[in-house]
Amino acid sequence: MTKRRLTARIAVGVVAVLVLIQFIPYGHSHANPRVTRAVKWDSPRTQQLFQGACQDCHSNLSHWRWYDKFAPGSWLVQNDIQGGRDNLNFSEWDKPQPDVGELIAAIESGSMPPIQYKVAHAAARLSKAERARLEAGIRATYSADPPGGR
Repeated sequence: MTKRRLTARIAVGVVAVLVLIQFIPYGHSHANPRVTRAVKWDSPRTQQLFQGACQDCHSNLSHWRWYDKFAPGSWLVQNDIQGGRDNLNFSEWDKPQPDVGELIAAIESGSMPPIQYKVAHAAARLSKAERARLEAGIRATYSADPPGGR
């Protein structure tokens, strides 16, 4: 078998696999659950920073994009959103949420928002000043409107 023929077979195989994985049901539901109780932000600026850097994964108001419709990308996005909502959900403020110190530590360390999100979303690439403002706003929000179940 020639190199050209082998390359063609591999390409056909890769395309076939990409087509077949579209039929795996995980990652296709782009429904947002209802908001049970929205957080009351301390300021419009905190809300704006949250919307750009955190909302897609940490609320029930995810904005689904074109690349979220095709596997394997849809699998990664679904996993990130489900994990984010399970850990912290600002749309379910009537339920217990993590301690504010945990949130601030994740923002300060740079682990939130995660790198894969920052690559695709310019608004998530916070400057040092924006990061500090978000941290202060989240502290103020927790103080003025603590999550339920506490």
